[in-house]
Amino acid sequence: MANLLEIKNIRKSYGGKDALKNVSFNVPPGSIVGFIGDNGAGKSTTFKIVLGLISKDAGTVNVFGQENMNKHPEIKERIGVVFDAANLPAHLTIKQLNKVFGQIFKSWDENNFQRLVQVFSLPTDKKVNEFSRGMSMKLSVAVALSHHAELLILDEATGGLDPSSREEMLEELKRFVSDGVGGIVLSSHIMSDIEKIASHLVIIKEGEILLNEEKAKVFEQYAIVDLPEEQLRSLDQEIVVAKRNRDSYYSVLVSDKQQLPSDMVTTPITMDMISLLLTRSQE
Repeated sequence: MANLLEIKNIRKSYGGKDALKNVSFNVPPGSIVGFIGDNGAGKSTTFKIVLGLISKDAGTVNVFGQENMNKHPEIKERIGVVFDAANLPAHLTIKQLNKVFGQIFKSWDENNFQRLVQVFSLPTDKKVNEFSRGMSMKLSVAVALSHHAELLILDEATGGLDPSSREEMLEELKRFVSDGVGGIVLSSHIMSDIEKIASHLVIIKEGEILLNEEKAKVFEQYAIVDLPEEQLRSLDQEIVVAKRNRDSYYSVLVSDKQQLPSDMVTTPITMDMISLLLTRSQE
């Protein structure tokens, strides 16, 4: 099947400063792409370009095979979007929202919406402006999952949730892609969430993609080693993905641990370690 989303060499600058530098990655059907980076790294800018909310300076964005979403408004119903700040009518209750969205979306699934409201333990008679941040995020995700979208774009959707609520939401996201049709781009600062459910990892720093790889490959083939500078120089630089100076030694992420000397000690990798090393790496 064709990719749900294809981003190729997109560039964007503001006031002469590059916000995105040739950003490229895909979202295949059945995948959950963990989109990782510090605040200001370019994640939200990428999302806004994909959704046609801001223009790009160069590159291409194909959603369901179509390049200009604004010329194909029917595509928007096939995308579920959740931004960090919930944008739902604050004066309405969930019961009222259900009726509103039933009119907005041709494919509104009231049964699934009601199921998710129960799963997420949301009050149906309380106005949205009385919700906590976590409740608002759960409601936004419930809406995104209830109009038969094929692509979800989720910006910090698990933020503000307690561990139990995050677990419930992650289970619903895995359920969404389980049929191999839908796909998700999930931006999150919570690395344990990415580690649990992502199938692909895309790490961005200062508008540039540093890693674009299947998660399974990263955990199987990549490794972190701590080395003095002279030993770092002796490594094949082709396998050095990132390095960080620790004063007396370097922490180094390599893409193929099989190419390391057999006596070299590696550190078991975690998402936190990968993310920190890449986003704090030096040239």
